Amino acid sequence: MLFIEYPKCSTCKKAKKYLINHNIDFLTRDITKDIPTKEELKKYLSLTEHKNINKFFNTSGMKYRELNLKDKLSKMTEEEKIDLLSKDGMLIKRPLLILDNSILIGYKEKEYQKIKE
Repeated sequence: MLFIEYPKCSTCKKAKKYLINHNIDFLTRDITKDIPTKEELKKYLSLTEHKNINKFFNTSGMKYRELNLKDKLSKMTEEEKIDLLSKDGMLIKRPLLILDNSILIGYKEKEYQKIKE
């Protein structure tokens, strides 16, 4: 299991604490130092239920607002969106928890509770 986080993010800290408290083994990766590549993002997208790259954008982040992506995303191709995400980890919603056959984007405790089921 791979936990991709921004260590200063409070949501990432909550998610990580949940994993630790429930004795779930995982590897960590800092999204700002080791940004997911285009190939990785395409793989992660294939693991999502809805196959929607927009779910990967951190819509509440400063970088998202700075770039005015709310208005620009609808005009971009999927490839352009993946390219943009692969260049700046702060644009990616976090944490990402990569499981064998799925991915959890963001932290919702109910989703994390299903990990060990």
